[in-house]
Amino acid sequence: MPSRKQSLIIPREHGAWGILLVPLAAGALVGLLAGGGGRSLVPFVLVALALFWLRTPVESWAGTGPIRARTPGEIQVVRAAVLWLAMVAMSGLIWLLWHGQNRALIWIGGAAGIAFLVQSLVTRIWRSARTLAQMVGAAGLTSTAPAAYYVVTGRLDRVAWSLWAANLLFAVNQIQFVQLRIHGAKALNREQKLAIGRGFLAGQALLMMLLLAASSAGIFRWFAAVAFLPVLIRGFAWFAAEPEPLAIHALGKSELVHACIFGLQLVIGMRLA
Repeated sequence: MPSRKQSLIIPREHGAWGILLVPLAAGALVGLLAGGGGRSLVPFVLVALALFWLRTPVESWAGTGPIRARTPGEIQVVRAAVLWLAMVAMSGLIWLLWHGQNRALIWIGGAAGIAFLVQSLVTRIWRSARTLAQMVGAAGLTSTAPAAYYVVTGRLDRVAWSLWAANLLFAVNQIQFVQLRIHGAKALNREQKLAIGRGFLAGQALLMMLLLAASSAGIFRWFAAVAFLPVLIRGFAWFAAEPEPLAIHALGKSELVHACIFGLQLVIGMRLA
């Protein structure tokens, strides 16, 4: 398939794949280690992937995406992708909700849908607020963490909400750091880095205060909070390092590694606690 047709149906936001899949894997693993069963996990993964993938061909078909289907051949490819993905998502949902099972998924899905709707409104009304829109969208993507935990255990408890909050905070930190690296690519010295990154440093400080407060109050677990240490160190270390050119592909790979490490440490931390 030519590259243009691929771009019409394959999601372009590579970082969003990580924000979707790492929380999903973390939630599922925490649930399985807690004694849950994986029978409903397969249809849930299919639904999550299909719904995530569906957005790109729908936007291409409707003409609201950055690349639009123009020729009859492109429209046919996009329409076929939409129909197949919708069928997969619908089949998975019927499997999950059959005989009244997993009904809480409706509430999680509704919350995620509201997040994506707000993201769309922010993007259209306030075009310069791209970072804010990405953070709002991350709330929807990371909903796979409590959802995966729920379909495995049948419980929507404090652990589920902790998984959602932790993955969302991590995703927000990643989004801020990537934007910092992009805007700070032309910094000539550490002083300019500090001037550019004051907002990011404030976000790092707020993240640490939230983790400290939640762990001290027993809302979050100290062992799980340790999972944030690598990204906190990574963020502060950038200001101490000498300025260097931005290698965007290397940055993407390193952030994917950080996401996988975070997910693994979070699972271990939740299990130890």
